[in-house]
Amino acid sequence: MTMKKRIKTAGALTLAAITVLSAAGLSSVYGALGVETDRKCSLTFTLDDTEFAELRDLEIPVDVYKVADITEEAVYDTANYTDFADLGLENVSSTTTAEEWAQMAEDCGFRYLILTTKHHDGFCLWPSKYTEHSIKNSPYKNGKGDIVRETMEACREYGLKFGVYLSPWDRNNESYGKGKEYDDYYVNQLTELLTEYGDIFVVWLDGACGEGANGKVQKYDWQRYYQVVRKLQPNAVISISGPDIRWCGNEAGEVRPSEWSVVAADMKDPALTAELSQQEDNEEFRERPLDETQSDLGSRERLAKEERLAWYPAETDISIRPGWFYHEEEDDKVRSFENLKDIYLKSVGGNTTLLLNIPPMKNGKIHPTDIQNLKQLGDFIKESFSNNLVEEAGITTIPPLDCREMSPEVLRTDDYETYFLNEAGTNKLVIKIKWIERKKLHYLVLKEAIPLSQRVEAFNVCYEENGSIKKCYEGTTIGYKRIVDLKGIHTDSLAIVIEDSRVAPAMAFVGVY
Repeated sequence: MTMKKRIKTAGALTLAAITVLSAAGLSSVYGALGVETDRKCSLTFTLDDTEFAELRDLEIPVDVYKVADITEEAVYDTANYTDFADLGLENVSSTTTAEEWAQMAEDCGFRYLILTTKHHDGFCLWPSKYTEHSIKNSPYKNGKGDIVRETMEACREYGLKFGVYLSPWDRNNESYGKGKEYDDYYVNQLTELLTEYGDIFVVWLDGACGEGANGKVQKYDWQRYYQVVRKLQPNAVISISGPDIRWCGNEAGEVRPSEWSVVAADMKDPALTAELSQQEDNEEFRERPLDETQSDLGSRERLAKEERLAWYPAETDISIRPGWFYHEEEDDKVRSFENLKDIYLKSVGGNTTLLLNIPPMKNGKIHPTDIQNLKQLGDFIKESFSNNLVEEAGITTIPPLDCREMSPEVLRTDDYETYFLNEAGTNKLVIKIKWIERKKLHYLVLKEAIPLSQRVEAFNVCYEENGSIKKCYEGTTIGYKRIVDLKGIHTDSLAIVIEDSRVAPAMAFVGVY
């Protein structure tokens, strides 16, 4: 009898574990596609061959209990099964999947993840002490959930840096538009995010400004917001309506052919960013093209009359879908892999960083089409830039040594701290790459020594074919990274010719793939 009781207890515990975990797996894999709740299925339970080997051939009675319903969105509903409340199904039935987000980001080659902690609707994804309009008054985990914390912890697990977006526009809070009263509210929430969730890599401040619940418009105290960030997270980057990173000017994925990180100092004025930012919700804003005043921010002509300059690098902001939030009717409008690849090569390969918005569905999952296209992008990046052919080539320069007697061998090291620097007044530089045999070349990656600023104004790329020199690319700026599409040329010799530079060029890295 003792043995029987022991067997039945072990079987019951194993059943509970298998049932819950299997259901969680079903939710994870199929939740994004929708669950057919009325479809018949079968369950098979197998005892572990190691732990229960001696019991494998025995007939063991098993009781099966239904402990929850599952919705079409793959959410567990335990309302009718209160006898099983102590099973902790609220942890399984989570409608957000922060670990999946982080895993997807890591698989697709992203370096960091920014969570929209509060958008213009004012709803907070953490249990803020300063409003009832938050996750604590939602069905999620019976009001005990904290998506900000879950996402932060998932980022740590997958080696991603974690950032927060906190919209200053709040269409719910009654203090919006009342000056300091709302600024106090916003600073309190900003303080919560910057003190309770570990190291924050970036604080993304939107310039969007429109009417609040009372019909008023708020004038943001940007300098106060910046002071809070600098004090609480001194290593965090303040982006877009901030002093560290600027946006390219629209949300259409457009990139300037010549993107300068050195611009007029007054471009850091947050009022200027806010003026160009969203004033109301509409689709037209997202696809707005860059106007003439935004096409050239850093040429000599543009900066000639400026008394003060600033280092203010750019970010390209787009969504994988037409809007920033999920809509089922847009499932056939997801950016294709080819489109994402093109944007990546032009943005990351054009002296900007790329922020790509990925909106979850109502159940917290990312739509399979989005995941598929993102995975293709991630695979492309990993496969295309994993094998630097310069490592098996000879490399020479004209002049042969830099102003410190450094050889061009420093150009093989992919960092910004080692570099080849021309003598002052020598603004032309030739870098030659030579292989023993012909190679098929797809991409060229060039990087300037950013600690010494951005210098190159004009360059071209040439290769040898059948004894003749052919030019395959003409460019302007390089900056922190320029990716040149070599379109699969076959050659044993490649030359990068820097034709002009503001001062002596300082090159940090050359990669050929």
